[in-house]
Amino acid sequence: MVSPVAVTTGEPAGIGPEVSVKAAFAADFPVTLIGDERFLRETAEKAGLPSAFPANVRFHNIPLAAPVVPGRLDVRNAPYVVETLKCACDGALAGTFSAVTTGPVQKSIISDSGLEFTGHTEFFASRSRVKRVVMMLTSSEKADALRVALATTHLPLAKVPAAITGELLDDVIGLSRFPVYDSDIDDVIGILVRDLRERFGISGPKIAVTGLNPHAGESGHMGREEIDVISPAIGRAQQKGFSVTGPWPADTIFVREHERHYDAILCMYHDQGLPVLKREGFGHGINVTPGLPWIRTSVDHGTALDIAGKNIADTGSMTAALDLARQMVRHATGDYSF
Repeated sequence: MVSPVAVTTGEPAGIGPEVSVKAAFAADFPVTLIGDERFLRETAEKAGLPSAFPANVRFHNIPLAAPVVPGRLDVRNAPYVVETLKCACDGALAGTFSAVTTGPVQKSIISDSGLEFTGHTEFFASRSRVKRVVMMLTSSEKADALRVALATTHLPLAKVPAAITGELLDDVIGLSRFPVYDSDIDDVIGILVRDLRERFGISGPKIAVTGLNPHAGESGHMGREEIDVISPAIGRAQQKGFSVTGPWPADTIFVREHERHYDAILCMYHDQGLPVLKREGFGHGINVTPGLPWIRTSVDHGTALDIAGKNIADTGSMTAALDLARQMVRHATGDYSF
């Protein structure tokens, strides 16, 4: 029997609790909501949902530290948010959860509390003891969705060129050794290739890689990263039999006539690829974390403090993230009855 999908309900003062309970009500598979049960039940009641949750929805109760005022951040509840993430991660590692879908958090208030936190992706990688994971967003849960993966994640733009190394790209594409838990996996098929194959059901994934500089460096006239780092990494991937091409100019590869031929596009930094992705799929886009030893999906939006508590939040992204988690579990386990 497949374990339930866990949902971390996010920053309590934002729209995370609302979209989480609404999406859970719409799900027809086992879901566990992680958060303050009393608060989540009150949120459902205010949203006009039935007083009784469906039988397929369970709770893992983590008490709030302070009362919640919609739209008003409270630093006292920052540890609560982090505790929901720890619970989800540890449960996924233990097999208690088949996947984790995360609601939006407010990074600034977590940092203000004194806790070190740069984002879900980095937090889960550290707690799962994985050297390298990939941040990937997909425009929807559909098979033909646009998928954009990032070589670097939440990094200041000035630090990106130095971070683009052969080792980084080898890890992301999957040519080097990397530890999962305490053991090494030799000759891995690659973080992206592996997840696209095993969790998306794409037998021979095709990946396009962008350059770092405008026009992919213009043969070295606008930078040498493409010549010195990116092209050699692509060559090594091709020697391994992976269907990887590039480096492509970022303003060219996203032309629909080009991008439709690829299962994923690997971009060098956050704002190179995500504006296009969010323009394509905002409202139903999904964040995925290839490379984790468990399945994680997430909404593609923030906490939306300005509309919190007003019962007008769009649940499209959370519903799509839950649906994709279910699809990925089916591919990973082979249990298509889930």
